[in-house]
Amino acid sequence: MNTQADTLQDYLVATKMCDCDNPWLRKKAEEIIEGASTPEEKALKIFYYVRDNIRFSMAFSRSKASQILQQGYGECLTKTNAHVALLRAAGIPTRVRWVMVQSKVLRGLVAAFLLRAIASEASHFWVECLLGGRWISCEAFLDEPLYKGMLKQGLITSEQIPTIDWDGENDLVMLKPWITDDRGSLTSPDEAWLAYQRNAEGAPPVWIERLMAPVLLPYNRRFSDRIRHMAEVGMHNRSLGS
Repeated sequence: MNTQADTLQDYLVATKMCDCDNPWLRKKAEEIIEGASTPEEKALKIFYYVRDNIRFSMAFSRSKASQILQQGYGECLTKTNAHVALLRAAGIPTRVRWVMVQSKVLRGLVAAFLLRAIASEASHFWVECLLGGRWISCEAFLDEPLYKGMLKQGLITSEQIPTIDWDGENDLVMLKPWITDDRGSLTSPDEAWLAYQRNAEGAPPVWIERLMAPVLLPYNRRFSDRIRHMAEVGMHNRSLGS
């Protein structure tokens, strides 16, 4: 948990999980922010890249940020880790917000047997970046096709999540209606992973997660991909009719 003693440098350094000093990752960050001249413009470019190019799906939560960027999918902690790493590589101080949410928000996004194995509340994380002297939330949890598919399928309503767009100035918290407890901010994704492990009832050891990942994760990805497909087919049909 961050304290008064934290300095801005604490929010810019690389960690074991958040490998923002990785040469490939730094090059990727440079590509993403090309043409941006202010921290706000850089943060916006990175936000939209993470939101839509790292699609939501269950993932091995202790992956390094560079691995997450290359695989192109992740859940809240892994997407947050990649988001933090890109922002730090761009020189923007970044930390992690930790809350507890009602796990029913995952209905339809994960396999039913996995949802039953999760407690009624689950840890959830997003990015806070320092812009203009203020810490601003910029949650990139849902990619655009998934968001539109969830609306179309009735898994969420536009009243619950009015927008997934961020303006670089105001807080964006996508899962606000499902938050049950705000645990505060953490300095790094590594701290967030430890918080998740402490609060995940019955969470399997890391070696079991790694063993199951090659089979379980691709299987579960089908659920979110099916929702995206519904939205993308609808958009395609509308474009043909226009």
